[in-house]
Amino acid sequence: MPKDHGIGASPKRREDARFLTGAGQYTDDINIHNQAYVHFLRSDVAHGKITNIDTTEAAEMPGVVRIFTGADFEGIGGLPCGWEITDKNGDPMKEPAHPVLAQGKVRHVGDPIAAVVADSLEEARNAAEAIVVDIEDLPAVVNMKAALTSDSSLVHDDLSDNLCYDWQFGSDTEVVEKAFSEAAHVTTLELVNNRLIANPMEPRVAVGDYARANDESTLYTTSQNPHVIRLLMGAFVLGIPEHKLRVVAPDVGGGFGTKIFHYAEEAFCTFAARQINRAVKWTSTRSEAFMSDAHGRDHVTKIELALDADNNFTALRTDTYANMGAYLSTFSTSVPTWLHGTLMAGNYRTPAVQVNVKAVFTNTVPVDAYRGAGRPEATYSLERVIDKAARELGVDPIKLRRQNFITQFPYATPVAVEYDTGDYVATMDKMEELMDLGNFDARRKESEAKGKLRGLGINCFIEACGIAPSNLVGQLGARAGLYDAATVRVNATGSISVMVGAHSHGQGHETVFPQVVAEMLGIDDSLIDIVHGDTSKIPFGMGTYGSRSLAVCGSAMVRATEKIINKAKKIAAHLLEASEADIELKDGQFSVAGTDKSVAWGDVTLAAYVPHNYPLEDIEPGLEETAFYDPANFTYPAGAYACEVELDPETGEVKIEKFVSSDDFGNVINPMIVEGQVHGGIAQGIGQALLENASYDENGQLLSASYMDYAMPRADDLPMMANYVVDHSCQTPCTHNPLGVKGCGEAGAIGSPPTVVNAVIDALHSGGHKVEHIDMPVTPSRVWAAMQA
Repeated sequence: MPKDHGIGASPKRREDARFLTGAGQYTDDINIHNQAYVHFLRSDVAHGKITNIDTTEAAEMPGVVRIFTGADFEGIGGLPCGWEITDKNGDPMKEPAHPVLAQGKVRHVGDPIAAVVADSLEEARNAAEAIVVDIEDLPAVVNMKAALTSDSSLVHDDLSDNLCYDWQFGSDTEVVEKAFSEAAHVTTLELVNNRLIANPMEPRVAVGDYARANDESTLYTTSQNPHVIRLLMGAFVLGIPEHKLRVVAPDVGGGFGTKIFHYAEEAFCTFAARQINRAVKWTSTRSEAFMSDAHGRDHVTKIELALDADNNFTALRTDTYANMGAYLSTFSTSVPTWLHGTLMAGNYRTPAVQVNVKAVFTNTVPVDAYRGAGRPEATYSLERVIDKAARELGVDPIKLRRQNFITQFPYATPVAVEYDTGDYVATMDKMEELMDLGNFDARRKESEAKGKLRGLGINCFIEACGIAPSNLVGQLGARAGLYDAATVRVNATGSISVMVGAHSHGQGHETVFPQVVAEMLGIDDSLIDIVHGDTSKIPFGMGTYGSRSLAVCGSAMVRATEKIINKAKKIAAHLLEASEADIELKDGQFSVAGTDKSVAWGDVTLAAYVPHNYPLEDIEPGLEETAFYDPANFTYPAGAYACEVELDPETGEVKIEKFVSSDDFGNVINPMIVEGQVHGGIAQGIGQALLENASYDENGQLLSASYMDYAMPRADDLPMMANYVVDHSCQTPCTHNPLGVKGCGEAGAIGSPPTVVNAVIDALHSGGHKVEHIDMPVTPSRVWAAMQA
């Protein structure tokens, strides 16, 4: 019988009750008495010099409280970048200013020029239309390679060129070149990792408030990490001491990475509220989101794979252009480097690996982490070139992968990370079983009988998540620690409040975290409440991203609960007149080993607050503990995915017929929630593979700036959920966190894009079309054009 509570059970998500009944409390639901509203006047050109801003007429319009421009922010810090990268020559990256409101120049369509604060949103919009802005157009820089030529316009005039950094990492150049020169076969592939826009269900919102009586500012915002926002905005932008700044992130309707970062609108609302002594609210429209939320991916890569005469991988090298956009977003610089280059070894024992990345400024929206953040880019390049190599060599792509799998652990890769555990053979075995590969030829013939082409794509991936440890990432350029914290507060009657630094915006923390604590204490998880998202209530925490919540914050919660148990045992020992060493805790009962003497959890917790039965000099009253946890290593989830597509040669339309995933996430706390996370990631990965693309024209205008032009996946673009099979029977627990968990939130988005594209290429070859690659998104028009060529 399956468990109905604790670790390994799948209770329904407790947070869904309020979401499904409309009782969720989102940032836009927060309205403060006498609040004002802000509308941002944004640039409609990608690159230009601001010669004049005339707000005279607008300032006199009804309801206008104040109009702000970049001049109001002179002497105030710009938005900081949280990760410094050192280039291959030992020089620090170029780090231009990122003002809250444009100063002197606009650098992308959507760059905020002015902000109108008014009594109503309509009045703010009307006044913004009356502002006269004179902009001297400058040539837009859009293409990354062209941006690095000597005749390119400069995105930032104070820089010598548009190169942020030229980063190289991995094996020595001489070793790599020797391996390629001696290779029996070399496969080369050039590809694009298309630019994506996250499009979470809830747009970004910021509400700034100010209490003059105690000089305290409060920001309500749609953030994945409120403490990081407080740190960045308070210390580096507005200069507000942390004890005078509260950041609250209530219910958040999805993030996918795009709500990790500190944005100009958050700083503006906080600043403006202090200036006018009145709350200021901004709610993004969907159109604004397309040109103000950080975008994702946008890499152009050349990858080369060297093999010996026995088809063993001997070397790998990549050259990538990574788009930074117009400014450096909070974690943008780490994504194509330490979150990408360190995963280029994949699941394979390749002796020499070298990664080169040129990060480029362009007149586009800033680019930062999007679900997977660097890991999908690495996996896509690697798994596509392996598939191409198998075809060139005339070998089975599954056998080629199996032959080169890492099988001994721990395993130190040539790109600085050490995989502690894994079993890639087991996940591949399970994938083949779930996919029923023995009957694939029959299914292909059925498709051919209908005039369709059927293709099979497979992929293996590994990711590094639970980002840590702080001392290592600090050496690599991180400007913040990557630990997390939790406080476990036991009330007198035995109920528990757990304050966590992680933030839940779809991950199910309110359900899963209590399962862990309940298992440790042997009590019902309904007694446990999770508190998150408010810097005034929770210990310092680094938030939720990079599949780190359970591995890092959950581990802090375990450590704090262990402290609770240790103290509770001392109290129980006094109550039972026994030695502390003899006290056991099981099923919510403290007992003396080898006897029938016991005391219930609730009696012990009451005694903690009504200390009549033990001397205070031995045990202080209360039952509350805090723990910080800084991991010793990343965690390394891995998996094997397979996909079957059916392709219409008349139109180029691709339909996914079946998709299976075999994942190794270590110990699984709640299988249902894990499957939901994987399903969501797969859907987003399919969106990237087949549909989504943020496209700019040569003038820096975003052509895909609405849902009319940006193709989000719909239900009928995906196979029925019954055809998704998520298997977790191949688990190898993580060796360095107390839960043995690895993280699951990004796996689907990492493993699915190359799986789908590999399947499309296989389908084309089955029909006699010798197409080696089609860049994502693999749209019907691109497929059809490739077939004609």
